[in-house]
Amino acid sequence: MLDITISDVTAAYEGAVGIIWEMLMGEQIHVGGGEETDLLAGMAGVRAGTRVLDVLSGLGGPARHLARIYGATVTGLDATERMVSEAVLRTENSLGDSVVFRLGNALDMPFKSGTFDVVWGQDSWCYVTDKDRLIRECYRVAVPGGTIAFTDWIQTGAMSDDERRSLNAFMLFPYMETLPGYKKLLRRHRFAVRECEDLSEDFASHMHRYRNALTCDLKGRIVERFGAGAFRKMEHGIGLWVDAADEGKVGRGRFVGRKE
Repeated sequence: MLDITISDVTAAYEGAVGIIWEMLMGEQIHVGGGEETDLLAGMAGVRAGTRVLDVLSGLGGPARHLARIYGATVTGLDATERMVSEAVLRTENSLGDSVVFRLGNALDMPFKSGTFDVVWGQDSWCYVTDKDRLIRECYRVAVPGGTIAFTDWIQTGAMSDDERRSLNAFMLFPYMETLPGYKKLLRRHRFAVRECEDLSEDFASHMHRYRNALTCDLKGRIVERFGAGAFRKMEHGIGLWVDAADEGKVGRGRFVGRKE
């Protein structure tokens, strides 16, 4: 595991990193945007009145989507102050109290046990240093019989130490979990696993789109706002991820479980 802390991640997302990834992915800042959110919501059984905790909620795009489209009551939790402040600013008054955002640590959630019907995450738990503790906290805050539903970037193939270090360092991931690894963690913390799906083939196509958008559509804006050095760093890093995805070394997984 790399020596990357929550402070490193929050510092990056307070600045250029968070802005550039939103430019590439949209305000939901996860692969697939609203369509992926709808797929996961269907699997999780989100409906009117469902109490959802969005863990590492970012700019709040998925939280607003779940409240607006499904009538859920959503609490977003994130450790980056800029993300929480911006999420609040972007949340329309018409949603009222159905969407709220809290600043806090996913490894020590500021909620009572048995609070949420669905504990949710989209492509963000890869930033967490202790995924075992994260899943344990998810279990604690879920109601009996509640649901955990999340997607995440994962390691899917063998790679050298240098490859692993370069890929994780660029993204500020302490480490990537694997599909079997997440399944084991869910079972360890008494979630009955309903879905454990490898989405890696689709992931590679998305990485190609991000690189194309970066080098063609967004280059001028990024250089003007953040400088040529920031652009070259993004271009190099995303290039590493494109190659690794094409070689079957990295990808995504989708997971749904029920608290036993």
